[in-house]
Amino acid sequence: MAKILIIDDEKSIRSTLREILEYEKYEVDEAVDGQDGISKLEQKKYDVALCDIKMPKMDGIEVLEKAQTINPDVQFIMISAHGSIETAVEAVKKGAYDFIQKPPDLNRLLITLRNALDKSSLVTETKVLKKKISKTFDIVGESAAITEVKDTILKVAPTEARVMITGENGTGKELVARWLHLQSNRAKGPFIEVNCAAIPSELIESELFGHEKGSFTSAIKQRIGKFELANEGTIFLDEIGDMSLSAQAKVLRALQENKISRVGGDKDIKINVRVLAATNKDLKEEIQLKKFREDLYHRIGVILIHVPPLRERKEDIPLLVDKFLNDISGEYGTRKSTIDKKALDVLQSFEWTGNIRELRNVTERLVIMCGDQITADDVKKYC
Repeated sequence: MAKILIIDDEKSIRSTLREILEYEKYEVDEAVDGQDGISKLEQKKYDVALCDIKMPKMDGIEVLEKAQTINPDVQFIMISAHGSIETAVEAVKKGAYDFIQKPPDLNRLLITLRNALDKSSLVTETKVLKKKISKTFDIVGESAAITEVKDTILKVAPTEARVMITGENGTGKELVARWLHLQSNRAKGPFIEVNCAAIPSELIESELFGHEKGSFTSAIKQRIGKFELANEGTIFLDEIGDMSLSAQAKVLRALQENKISRVGGDKDIKINVRVLAATNKDLKEEIQLKKFREDLYHRIGVILIHVPPLRERKEDIPLLVDKFLNDISGEYGTRKSTIDKKALDVLQSFEWTGNIRELRNVTERLVIMCGDQITADDVKKYC
């Protein structure tokens, strides 16, 4: 049941609104003035507040501003007399959902209230989804090696610094990139991932920068590239060590000049993109072999983050397995499996050449084959 707070110094208005809203099956509380309203907002969570503008002690605008520091999710509908319409409009600019005039029209009131409640529900759902996403991309572990990575992310993420992430396959380089984005000032912008190793060398430039219609045989229409799609956000160039030298040259230009041009086009397009890159290769060695541009390496590698292999952080394996058991039970819609300490000891004895990706696959295999209880014998049998 939706909770509504009526803040008005006129008893007759409060009584009328309460009668209407309770008839519509809403839970209703009253506040006799602005200070009383703030007190109730501090004590209880409301979905919508109906707030008069002109009140003694504290007017409606002050209540709105104060309420936003207490619970910004409460939708405020301002109640205004004819002479305070301009003030009501100002309140909307400051965050109120809408305003209605006194005496309130019943239909207008109920429609506005339902719309405000819909918005409140959407805000709540969005927060839940964001929390789920953040949890999905959580960096699990308390070892010294992974703690250093987390600390570096917290320092670097709020900046605009470009980051080169290194590490073996399966260590979680993409996870680090996503956390850098989620903790940055660009978190509301797009996060565009490009797997440079998965794109043929002859198509990588089109993928990154787009192309104009007719620029090559199969270009039957214009295409927007990943750099344009990532504008105002972050682009993650995964396995950048596999990028062709010609594409590297164009990426370098994009970083130097903050502009690109599509394949087959002669128009410069301005971009505002933060670049993160990752590789499992030794780029300094690649530079010596003339397979990677040294100037691009220095341009991207402002900050270097090395993600340690799982064999160097085995103390994190119990935490990782617990997370995977939670995730798998959620995906399968089953009860979470348990794993005994001896089984974890066996898992910690392995070298994990496939790193966290391998551990995730092994955990899923054990859940499928062993059911609710996983023992050391099970681990030895199926690993």
